[in-house]
Amino acid sequence: MVLLFYGKCTHPENQNETPKPNILLINIDDMGWRDVGFMGSEYYETPNLDALAGEGMIFTNAYASASNCAPSRACLMSGQWTPRHGIYTVGSSERGKSKDRKLISTRNNEYMPDDILLIPEVLKQMGYVTCHAGKWHLNDDPTLFGFDVNIGGSHAGNPGSYYPPYKNVPSLEAPAEDYYLTDLIVDKTLEFLQNAGDTPFFLYYSPYAVHTPIHPVKKLLAKYKNKPEWNGQNNAEYATMVENLDKQIGRLIALLKESGKLDNTFILFTSDNGGHYGITKQWPLRSGKGSYYEGGIREPMFARWPEKIKAGTKSDIPVTNLDFYPTLLEVAGVEKPDGKELDGQSILPVLTGTGTLEERPLFWHFPVYLQAYLKEGDPTQDPLFRTRPGSAVRLGDWKLIQYFENNDLELYNLKEDMGEMNNLAEAEPEKLNELLKILEDWRLKTNAPVPTELNPEFKGVL
Repeated sequence: MVLLFYGKCTHPENQNETPKPNILLINIDDMGWRDVGFMGSEYYETPNLDALAGEGMIFTNAYASASNCAPSRACLMSGQWTPRHGIYTVGSSERGKSKDRKLISTRNNEYMPDDILLIPEVLKQMGYVTCHAGKWHLNDDPTLFGFDVNIGGSHAGNPGSYYPPYKNVPSLEAPAEDYYLTDLIVDKTLEFLQNAGDTPFFLYYSPYAVHTPIHPVKKLLAKYKNKPEWNGQNNAEYATMVENLDKQIGRLIALLKESGKLDNTFILFTSDNGGHYGITKQWPLRSGKGSYYEGGIREPMFARWPEKIKAGTKSDIPVTNLDFYPTLLEVAGVEKPDGKELDGQSILPVLTGTGTLEERPLFWHFPVYLQAYLKEGDPTQDPLFRTRPGSAVRLGDWKLIQYFENNDLELYNLKEDMGEMNNLAEAEPEKLNELLKILEDWRLKTNAPVPTELNPEFKGVL
């Protein structure tokens, strides 16, 4: 059931007082770093997103905190690294064939723990009306974590179909035959915005698109069938999903503009992980979703807030979706709740030009296996797994990946080698040891589990 909240009109006690800003957090599913025009794509068409990005600040070194959906979303909503909530992957941590897994994986937590305070809970306590629209994936019901309204969200990671019956999205019924799911979710989201009144809102727009299944928007398919490939991007069916998603975001923006709310709305846009390598390419980035190479974790991102964020600006400062929690609290003028540990930093000083972020390490921890999508062609570590148990750290231009099975180490200078083709682990021992020490100290600090127990069913070479 979709619950519609009819907000009461509220007014500041002092009529000269500026009302709290509305917050629109857009988190696309499986959209790669270069799947939008503002990041350079000449194949996918995203005019609405490109316009919004041009009116704010684009981040070229933006990261998800995990390379697949559930852990990335858990980190975003909690503001905490994966070891703190225990959501490391989607479903079981024993992915792939047992005979190929040398170690016993760390057990995965498939549900967000009830005692972790999420962004919507804090904002709701501070007078915001809150709405989740689309994919949730962290428990069965997002209203248990601070959302007043739930439009289509459940524990499902993807719809069974974008055409009716949608499957996996039982709360939404199609108003007409062939009615596309992404369109319907925005229809319901527009109803929420219309009913919110003057109450400040927090809208988490998190569409199922552009996750599989790849179901084309039929009326758009012909234009992409004959469109020239660009930089490895040539999937016409996927391109229709991207364009339609952009159109639906355009509908949201149009309503906010018509209602006079757009100028007082902080917009933050990103994706939850890299693009599916069998569907879309992010060249020169290596690999895609599920990998801890750049193609799996680097994301398109921008922020827009008129008169606060200068239009047409860019930042190459490395940031992560862990930074969203403290940023949104600062935007809303809300203090960090007592006892709440946050692992990111507010990027508002960067956005407003009032400050910067000191150089800091960014961490990823994945003590589980994730099987390969493709039998060949994906430039990940090996053909069996998109990733094996390990951790990674980025500091400055340098990135270290450590795999736990045999303590394999990979060191890359991302400034000179964005595609991570040249492993400098042997050539740069000092930098290697520096980053390895930082990574090991972080695991101790966070009590991050490192699997060591051997799998008795393993048939490979120890």
